[in-house]
Parts: sequence; structure tokens; C-alpha cells
Amino acid sequence: MKRVNTFEVVPQTENDKECLLRLLDASASLWNELTYERRQNYFGNGDVWDTSEYRGQYNGVVGSATVQQVTRKNSEAWRSFFALKEKGEYANPPSYWGNEEDGRELRTYIRCNQYTIEWGKRSRLEIPVGQELKDEYGLGYHERLRLEVRGNPKWDGKQGRLELEYDEMSDTFRAFQPVTVPDSRLDSRKIEDFPEVENASRFRNSPLASEEAALDVGANNLVACSTTTGNLYLYDGRELFGRFRETTDEIARLQSKLPERRSLSESRKTSSSGRLREGRYSSKRIRRLYRQRTKRRDHAQNALVRDLVERLYDEGVATVYVGDLTDVLETHWSVRVNEKTHNFWAFKKFIHRLACVCEEYGISLEAESEAWTSQTCPECGDHEETVRHGDTLTCSCGFEGHADLTASETFLRENSDTEVRPMARPVRFEWDDHDWSGKPHPHESPKEVRTNPQVASVGR
Repeated sequence: MKRVNTFEVVPQTENDKECLLRLLDASASLWNELTYERRQNYFGNGDVWDTSEYRGQYNGVVGSATVQQVTRKNSEAWRSFFALKEKGEYANPPSYWGNEEDGRELRTYIRCNQYTIEWGKRSRLEIPVGQELKDEYGLGYHERLRLEVRGNPKWDGKQGRLELEYDEMSDTFRAFQPVTVPDSRLDSRKIEDFPEVENASRFRNSPLASEEAALDVGANNLVACSTTTGNLYLYDGRELFGRFRETTDEIARLQSKLPERRSLSESRKTSSSGRLREGRYSSKRIRRLYRQRTKRRDHAQNALVRDLVERLYDEGVATVYVGDLTDVLETHWSVRVNEKTHNFWAFKKFIHRLACVCEEYGISLEAESEAWTSQTCPECGDHEETVRHGDTLTCSCGFEGHADLTASETFLRENSDTEVRPMARPVRFEWDDHDWSGKPHPHESPKEVRTNPQVASVGR
């Protein structure tokens, strides 16, 4: 099983920082030249694998091993493109890492046996550079560029190809180290390791463990979760979406001003690849806002998945059911809902991340139809007489409860063969830019829509 260690890399001096930036910039330039030549061959019905030997000019800057790795990564991108085309799926050829005029995306790849990481009180990373950079920045003939590492490895295993990138927005260098680890961390977690836990047999590696959970993934409440252990979790996304919309509006405002600030001659400049750009509709500030918006969403999304799966793991959950929204995603409920589902929360990306983390913890993820679960009354089973208003679901039979939590519990009961215990009060989580903090009694929070606690559960 492959996992990734992510950590920050910090040059020890300004000289080292400049050297590292030169290395990343040369790697991006190499990628762009490779991509340009292959795209020319592809659109000209030529052989994309028949590239010239111009790459030798980069050996002195980035080193021959790194030239090889960037070239291999570029080839992998093209093979993936052709594989998608063969399956009949829509795909675009690999693109450029920016350009010299607007700024390149600074990134490189280091072969697994060409770098070393030492972890400890003074963690450090050593990477190779070309001889030209060694001479220019005062490194010895056999010396490598030494960088400080901040962070701790989450995974221990056989190291793979290292990826280094520079984030101009935060002026930060980041490293991504793939490692090969045992199939599941559950393999090493035994019941006898938890003598203090009452009912320790609930853990999944026990023959008696078979707890299950169901998720209702939505637009306002990002995830509503019900478990057979009787717990309810609700992750609120309204504030996150509000910030997403603010950034989107600011991007639109800046884009509206660009045509007024650019003359026709400026808008028809050619890129470094020689292609004509008609009315460029971006700027460094706009691209920075796009990256900021995406990273903020991905950070919250990854933290939510990790927080949720760890809670389910501690409860001994073996199977998680998630709604198969293939048909739903093709249905345009409204512009605002589509924006939340596709752009803001990126449902498919979320499910992919959820599947990866569930695999890490040895939990099975199953996609099932959740048709009518959000409209079905748990008391009388009717879905035509129910009315949803905001977060509340009401029925003519007298039922009133939280709509998303009711949907997740109904979804759980429809798919689980395990007895569902009486539900406790839900725990509501809100994002504070770092963690999902939970409130054990959400009805006491001024942000919570007050509902009748006697009808909050389906199991009444």
C-alpha cells in the first residue's frame, strides 16, 4: 500500500534558497520543452515519443538523474492521456507548468536513491544539483544541497520518487515523499493493546466486530453520519462555502477589470511556446486566489475525512455506506447547489479521498443507492407527504427531525444487517481553519437550528 509523507523544506541560507529556486525553475522549463515538442508531434500526427536530445542542456543545472525523472514523469502523463483516450473518455493532452512571462509552476522530481532524509531534532534533506549550480553557489564537487525539514514522517517504509514544489503565495517549499507500507495499519492493532477500552472486542480485527456506518453527503451539511453504535455526526459547511463564494466573487471582480486594463496589442502577445493568446483572462493575483481557494477547500476536506474515519475506526466500524450520486450529479437542482456539489465540495474528489483513507484503516467503502432517503419519513415510511425546510424534515404524521441526519440513519437501516442501537444526541462539527471542532450538544449552540430532541432519531 502506497502512502505519502508531506513536510516543509526550508533552505538554511538565502544562497541555498536561490539555488533551490534555480533547480525548480530549470525543471519546469525542461517539462515545458518536453510538453511543447510532444504536443507538436501529437497534433502534427507525429510520434510523441520521438523527442530530440536538447534535454542534455539541463544536465549541468539539475543533474542527469533529475532530468531523467522529469522526463519519466512527463512520459507517465502522456501514457495516462492515451489510456483515457483508449477507454473512450474525454481527456486533454498534458499541459505546461506555466510560462516564463507569467511565471512557471516551480516543481521537480528526485529519484528515490538520489536523496536522503534524516529525521530527528535537526531533520534534514539532501538532494543533488548539477555541476553548474554547484560551482555558482559554492558547493563542493561531491556535495549536495542540504535543506532543513520541518515536520514528522507519518509513514515509515520504502521511499519512492520525491516531489518538491514551491508555493509562491506562502513562500514555502513542500516535499511529497511516497512510501510503500504494509497493506493496513489495522494489521498491527490488536485488541489486547487496548485493555482500558470497555468492550474491546468491537474493533474490526475481532471476529465479533461488524459495526457499520452510513453517510449522507450534502451541500450545506457536508457530511451527516449515522453508525450502528448509536452515534450521529454532522459536519457543517456553510461557513466554508461562504468563504468560497467570497473568493469566487473577488476573482470575478478582478477578471471584469482585466479587459479594461489591457490594450489589444497587450492581449495578443504570444506565450513562450509561440502560441497566440487572445484576450488573456487571468493575472498572477487571480491565479493566486484560485490556488488559495482550492487549497483551503482541500485542507478542510482532507481534515474532515481523516477526522471522520478515525472516529469510525475507534468505534469498530468495518463498513461505510455512501450514496451513489452518479445520476444525482447529472441533475441540475439549481445553480447554487451545482456550485456547491461540483466546484466547492468536489464530490468525486471527496469520495476518492474517503476511499483512500478507509483503505488505510482497513474499512470497506460501499456505494449504494440512497434514493428517497432524504424525503422518507422514518415513522410512517411516506415520502410524498414530507416537507423539508432548511435542515428540518417534517411529515403530516407528526414527525419532525434533522433532515440530513434522518437521511443518513434511514440509509443505514436500509443497507445494514447489523442491529442499529438507539441514537445519541448528534455531535456537530464546525471548521476553524485548522480542525473540525465538535459540540456534543448542538441544540445549545446559537448556530444550531433548534429541533425537538425527542424526534431527532429515526429509531423512535
